[in-house]
Amino acid sequence: MTHSPSAAPRFGVNYTPSEGWFHHWLDFDLDAVRADLDSIAALGLDHVRVFPLWPLFQPNRTLIRPRAVEQLAALVDAAAERGLDVAVDGLQGHLSSFDFLPAWTQTWHRRNLFTDPDVLDGQAAYLRTLAAALDDRPNFLGMTLGNEIDQFSGDPHPDPDRITPDQAAHWLRRMLAACEDGAPGRFHLHAAYDAAWYLDDHPFTPGHAARIGAATAVHSWVFNGTAQRYGTDSVAVGRHAAYLVELSKAWADDPHRPVWLQEVGAPAPHIPADRAAEFTRTTVAAALDCPDLWGITWWCSHDVDRALADFPELEYSLGLLTNDRKPKPAGRALADVVAAARTTWVRPAPRSTALVVDLPEEVTARSSCGPGGAHYEAFMRLAADGARPAVVLAARAADPAHLAARGITELVRPEDLRASLSG
Repeated sequence: MTHSPSAAPRFGVNYTPSEGWFHHWLDFDLDAVRADLDSIAALGLDHVRVFPLWPLFQPNRTLIRPRAVEQLAALVDAAAERGLDVAVDGLQGHLSSFDFLPAWTQTWHRRNLFTDPDVLDGQAAYLRTLAAALDDRPNFLGMTLGNEIDQFSGDPHPDPDRITPDQAAHWLRRMLAACEDGAPGRFHLHAAYDAAWYLDDHPFTPGHAARIGAATAVHSWVFNGTAQRYGTDSVAVGRHAAYLVELSKAWADDPHRPVWLQEVGAPAPHIPADRAAEFTRTTVAAALDCPDLWGITWWCSHDVDRALADFPELEYSLGLLTNDRKPKPAGRALADVVAAARTTWVRPAPRSTALVVDLPEEVTARSSCGPGGAHYEAFMRLAADGARPAVVLAARAADPAHLAARGITELVRPEDLRASLSG
């Protein structure tokens, strides 16, 4: 169901309802959902990623609302009628700067989201229930545990539930096992925001992202300092998503582990409205040049209605479509790219030149991989010079079998590159 290695990558969108944003679950209107899905399918996309709100679906630890689960199933069925597969995120969790946590985890009932035995039992039951409810749907891809739920585990969250990397790994494996119990053999995975790759001492690590679950998910947002430091039209902005795809492979045990570019978007003003279409084309083209890419899922489908208050400004205009379901320039650009890829896509050649990242397997100090860091800038200099760099950990750079499996024939270290440029 996911796709064969020889098939073109999947193209989809993160579904943000045009009416009521994710609050639409409170007043679920299947006709409005169908109209939204029609406008998504008209762009030529093949899947959506959808977001139940955890507190609405499981308001008490031992109450998972049957009606809410039925509404999710109805959305999945409506998507099937339009030729769209569906990936479901479970623990929402965190969306567009807002946290949605059930009352049984907060204030008077405050318990650690990742370690408390009762909370873990409740989370596992919830994920298992959603997965099982959808298991008989052919267009159900699988579960993602939650949207960037790692942000609850440490800084800069204002009220984090602190854990260790070992505790993070235990939580991930238990929750993914619950998804597998509910829907065996589906595409179950987890998703972290880029702190996992760039933030020193973050408890969710690159190894977790690249080794646990059915695929590696990466979320690429150039408002993380990339656009501010390098500029809208820079190589660093246009290649940021591709960089994260390739960076993730350095920690993967499977040299051909699939990587899902699960979130990428054109945030204004970092990407001005008149540059959004070009940014979309550049970003997608660079990502499609990465071997083992499972797919690209744009953020997001529809703009946030400005009648809703208190969103960060950039969140209102991220949609491929307006609130009245009309394609925007980025939406038309993505539709054109998708149409071309369906007929002309060729599997990318191996990336034979690899940047060596001299960090330990279980890295805590990883800021050198982020914007402004030595490894980040070395990758972008190689890309600016016309190379197609891969990334390999120093510990594996001396492993001929690993290099051969990935098609790597040349190794470059940041210090060598700096010397060659200065000379």
